Amino acid sequence: MSDEILRSVEAPINENIPDLRPGDVVSVHVRIKEGNRERIQEFRGTVIRNRKNGNNANFTVRRVASNGIGVERTFLHRSPRIEKVVVERSSHVRRANLYFLRDRVGKATRLKQKIKRK
Repeated sequence: MSDEILRSVEAPINENIPDLRPGDVVSVHVRIKEGNRERIQEFRGTVIRNRKNGNNANFTVRRVASNGIGVERTFLHRSPRIEKVVVERSSHVRRANLYFLRDRVGKATRLKQKIKRK
């Protein structure tokens, strides 16, 4: 009974978000409202965390902005504001949360690219 009630208030799944993994370099296109107009802003970076928990499922993307300042942004998987997510490349990582990338600078932040086998 309570399971049906919980399912009825759950947000619909956003079909524009593919299966993401930590280490993926993604481009997230987000709809932003400024005053009375809307525009789409692209946020490009590496997925450092992916939490799967039903309605609260989210993923965190980290990128290095100007002057070497790291910027992290968390997006909800079920958010209607996300227009689309494009996975540009996948990396081979051995852990679920890539928080160690926060301490690294420059070329040390590079991850080994996953080779697609035919």
